[in-house]
Amino acid sequence: MKKSNETDKLNEAIVLLENKQAIELISLKQQFELTYESLKPLNIIKSVFSEITTSSEIKGNLISNAIGMSTGYLTKKVLLGSSHNPIKRLLGTLLQFVVTNVVTKHSDNIKV
Repeated sequence: MKKSNETDKLNEAIVLLENKQAIELISLKQQFELTYESLKPLNIIKSVFSEITTSSEIKGNLISNAIGMSTGYLTKKVLLGSSHNPIKRLLGTLLQFVVTNVVTKHSDNIKV
């Protein structure tokens, strides 16, 4: 009777280990799926974009750059219009560059 009792304990231990193995396999498969999904290029881009949109410092920089670029462009268009003279176009581009940089660097003072 002693051997039967030991065999039963052994069988129970085997069943417990097989159950544990099955649970760990399911967990491993789930983790693999999560990792696989997170490494897809589109999901990486989404997560980076999400981080960018939640960071207030980056938002501020984007807004400053947008204000500077649009101000530079508008300044060029207002002062020069659509000139076909290459010298005026070159000076207009230089003016646009200068205005864009000045406004971008000092946009904190300009924001309402």
